[in-house]
Order: sequence, then C-alpha cells, then structure tokens
Amino acid sequence: MSTQRPSAPTPWSTTLLVAEREITTQVRTKSFLVSTAITLGAVLAAIVGGALLGGDDDATRVAVVSQTASVVEQVDGLEPVLVADEDAARSLVADEEVEAAILPDAGVIGLKVLARTSAPADVVAALSVSPPVEVIEPDATSDDLRMLVSLAFGMVFMMSAMGSGSMVAQNTVQEKQTRIVEILLSAVPARSLLAGKILGNSVVAFGQTASIAAVSVIGLVVTGQDDLLGVLGAALVWFVVFFLVGFVLLAAIFAASASLVARLEDVGSVLTPVMMLTMFPYFLVLIFNDNAVVMTVMSYVPFSATVGMPVRLFLGEAMWWEPLLSLVLLAATAFGVILVATRIYTGSLLRMGARVTVRDALRAEV
Repeated sequence: MSTQRPSAPTPWSTTLLVAEREITTQVRTKSFLVSTAITLGAVLAAIVGGALLGGDDDATRVAVVSQTASVVEQVDGLEPVLVADEDAARSLVADEEVEAAILPDAGVIGLKVLARTSAPADVVAALSVSPPVEVIEPDATSDDLRMLVSLAFGMVFMMSAMGSGSMVAQNTVQEKQTRIVEILLSAVPARSLLAGKILGNSVVAFGQTASIAAVSVIGLVVTGQDDLLGVLGAALVWFVVFFLVGFVLLAAIFAASASLVARLEDVGSVLTPVMMLTMFPYFLVLIFNDNAVVMTVMSYVPFSATVGMPVRLFLGEAMWWEPLLSLVLLAATAFGVILVATRIYTGSLLRMGARVTVRDALRAEV
C-alpha cells in the first residue's frame, strides 16, 4: 500500500491563506464594525441633510385677487393666496398672514405690491423682469460644491488608509513582540506573509471605500439629486480604482516600517513618515482645491493621485487619457515600493530587540 505525500503549498496558496486570516480577524472585531457603521451612517446623513437644507426654498405667501392671480401663478418663489377683493388682501397683510399683497394698478406695469411695514425685497425681486444672460464659459461646479467634494475624497482616503494601514502595522509588531512570527515563518515564507497582509487589508480597505461610494450613490438617488450623481458618478468610480492601487502602495510601506521594531511602544516613531504621506493629500485639497496647477501636479504624484485625479475628473479639468496615465504611474510606483518593502520586511522580521535601520534591513541576508 503506497502513501502519497501531500504536495507542498504554493506561494499563491499561502498568500491567500494569510489574506483570509487578515480579513477574518479584522472584520470580526467590534471596533471595525462599529466604526464602519458610523462612517456609512455619517455619509448618508450628510447627503440627506444637505438635500434637506438645500431644498429649503418654501415659497413666499402673497395675497392676490382674480385680476393678478394668473400673473403670480407663473412666478417661481411666490405662493398666491386668492382673496375676494383689495380690502381682504389688506386685512391679510395687516394680520401678517401673508408677506404682501399683489394688486392691480393703473400704472405702466399694471401691478402694485402692498406691504405692511417695508418693501418686501424677495417679492419685488420675484416680480422683476431680468434680461437673459449668456455665459461664454460656465463653471461646471460652484465653489462650495468644489470644496465639499474635494474634502470628501481627501477625508475618505485619509481615514480608510490610516485605519487599515495602522492595522497592518499593529499586527506586524504584535507578531514580532509575541514571537508568533517565528511559528508563521516555519510554515509560510516571509514574502507570502507580507503579500497576504497587503492583499487581505487591501480587500478590507477597498470594501470600506466601495461601501461608502455605494451609500453615496443610494443617498443621492433617494434624495433626488440625480443631476449631482450624473456629474459625480464617474469620479466616484475612478476614486475607488485609484484607492485600491494607492492603498496597496501604502500598505507595503506600513508593513515594512512596522517590521523594523519589535515593540508596540516603538511603532509610532517608524510610522510618522507614512502617516504624513497619508495625510498630505487631504491638506493639499483643503488648501489648493481651487488651484488648477497644484491639482494637476497632485493628480500625477503617486501618493496624492488617489485624491487629485478624481477631483479633477469631477471638475471636468482632466482629459480622458489623464486618469489612465496617472493610474499607470501609480501602479508602477506601487510595484517598485513593494519590491523595496519586501526586502526590508524579510530582512528585519526576525530581528528582535533594538530598532532595525532601513540600511541594515536592506543589507541583511534572506
């Protein structure tokens, strides 16, 4: 009777095994579930609240008689209250039940406005005839909307990347501090361990970002903001794609940086540079969202392209080929960073005690 030895696991299978462990460990934590629920709820509340505040345009009530009713019905912003005669209209104005009364007049315009204490500017403005205006180069978005969308992209990137990236770093240091990493490396190669961490946490971060995008779309549809969705839809899709590649780059740096120390107390000192890389796109869009030159540069720098390019796409300032070129540059940079991070990770993972320098990690024999 012959026995067949099981085949050795492949690097891909061990990578998937580590990725599955990372995903299940993170999604089962109460803090992750609570923070995700709060984030999605805040996004939906912001969209619904914005729609309610933006739609607070109740018409001004004005008293009208039969001769003026047809005119007022065609004016936006005024709600006609039909009364029998001028005396009834005066009574409603005096009792402050209406803002003003619009009555017939023998003058050139044929109308007069009756008010209680002062001329109602909103009523007069609604009745005024303005000449048609033709704008040669209309702005695609208002300044407020530009700022809001820019900050939203920057905030989502910063919070998701820092949250999942910190989890990568924390797990890496905990495994070294408890020496579990020695057991893991007896069954899984260091490269597969790093690849699994990056893959697993990238899936979690991508899922969070995609969920935020989905909730945003649902909120815009439910609140009837289809016009904004039409402008924002393509930028949202590109943001999710850029985020996936951009987070892979950052996750590799988080893991490599954390592998240099063996205690949780020391992890803050090695994560400062990568934290700055994660935060600076947010601050750039906060300050320079109306600066076309800065936003263009941001959209091609790998560490800020995740925010810069989707914002430019939303504003209609990017040509069709620009996101493709930016994504290629981002992916190429991510590949190069992963190669360097792998060398640092494998060269420092089993070194306990004092903090390992990047130079020593790169020179270590693996």
